[in-house]
Amino acid sequence: MKNLTNPLKQRLVSKYNVSDSPQSDSRRTDINVLLNRVKSNRKEEARKKFYFSAAASTCLILFGLVIFT
Repeated sequence: MKNLTNPLKQRLVSKYNVSDSPQSDSRRTDINVLLNRVKSNRKEEARKKFYFSAAASTCLILFGLVIFT
């Protein structure tokens, strides 16, 4: 019979082993990337506000038509 505990144990332990890969501590950020991200976030928020306003207005109009008709 084959011993299945050893490969299974190795797979489980390998998740928690720290590899010796070099990690760069210096991080650089590009200001243009950050500005573009802010710009796209503002556009997305404006779009969401517009959709919400349109949906709320539509609901109010439909509610008014149902009540006053």
